[in-house]
Amino acid sequence: MTKARLLRLSVVLVSIFMILLIIVYWDNVGTAHFYLHTSFSRPHSPGAIPGITAGEDWEALPDVDEFLAKLLSSSLKQNSSIPRKTEQLLVQGSSKPVVSNLEENVRGYDWSAHNDRNSLDQEKLQIERQRTLREFCANSSFTFPTKERSFDDIPNYELNHLIVDDRHGIIYCYVPKVACTNWKRVMIVLSESLLNQGVPYQNPLDIPREHVHNTSTHLTFNKFWRRYGKFSRHLMKIKLKKYTKFLFVRDPFVRLISAFRSKFELENEEFYRRFAIPMLKLYSNHTNLPTSVSEAFGAGLKVSFSDFIQYLLDPRTEKMAPFNEHWRQVYRLCHPCQIDYDFIGKLETLDEDAAYLLQLLKVDRLLRFPPSYRNRTASSWEDNWFAKIPLAWRQQLYKLYEADFVLFDYPKPENLLKD
Repeated sequence: MTKARLLRLSVVLVSIFMILLIIVYWDNVGTAHFYLHTSFSRPHSPGAIPGITAGEDWEALPDVDEFLAKLLSSSLKQNSSIPRKTEQLLVQGSSKPVVSNLEENVRGYDWSAHNDRNSLDQEKLQIERQRTLREFCANSSFTFPTKERSFDDIPNYELNHLIVDDRHGIIYCYVPKVACTNWKRVMIVLSESLLNQGVPYQNPLDIPREHVHNTSTHLTFNKFWRRYGKFSRHLMKIKLKKYTKFLFVRDPFVRLISAFRSKFELENEEFYRRFAIPMLKLYSNHTNLPTSVSEAFGAGLKVSFSDFIQYLLDPRTEKMAPFNEHWRQVYRLCHPCQIDYDFIGKLETLDEDAAYLLQLLKVDRLLRFPPSYRNRTASSWEDNWFAKIPLAWRQQLYKLYEADFVLFDYPKPENLLKD
């Protein structure tokens, strides 16, 4: 009887072990095939990221996590001898890309040279940004929705903005209207997740915009369940501990202006049907609206910035559906109080932050971050855009986005919140 029990136990253990092996080796973009060579992926080497020590703020992993971590580590050792195909210096051509997308045509690229701001101490800047974020996440007197929940409490569908590059051990949380198109292009090049005539893209700007925003192009956390089943959360936690995690943010009100400009001032069929038509009916008392955006624009029927603000403040809006990602708060997209980000970039210092981040990731020899746009929506525009918005609306709007202002150390726009 005892031998029979031992035999059954052995079979169960072997089965579990084989299942875990299958998970690890499942596909060629899985964890077993990444090349972890970043300078500050946890566990950090001394001095890699000032102010962050190895294992800081991380609790001991459960037994299953520890087992998976050891298994993944052994897989890394086995793959350490495999040469990296992309470890080569990319020659950046001087020719400008052909930009066919309407939005990019309107904006245009800034191909002028950018001088490094030697006075900007990037290391100290990162320390300060991370300290501010951690302090307010830990401050019990500062509250906002979802702040107190744990990572395990976050539904899978809310993890769809976390893009994973297993080849280099990088996780990027993208925020729309914060240079996310070009950062997605960078992630495609690094992960080799998209081929051009059988060859991985090497220049980010060669990647067509329609492919950049195709969800099938990227491996995101919300897809882990389909790949790894009940082990998906364990693998997420391991990657969050070992990989380098970054995001880029922007002044919340300026981001809203940028979203309005690109989605409602330019002809966008999807946003016209999904959002503009309801806004025009609810807040501008229009009826019998054209079914196409071109007809609407031809008739002078456009959503006003005032309509857009009313839509954001209307309590009925989120009862119907969550905010669209282009105006959803960053704390809801990237969960900064549940995920300990290693790098916080800002659009206001994009050129410097991007160059510094690529150096820290040790991929600056592989690519350069694409040039910035001209006529980027600037914070100096806020006064003009909000001039016709009632004071009470501005104050309500600030409360709606206050967490993003505070967590990422953007000054409260006092000039817009007072008479």
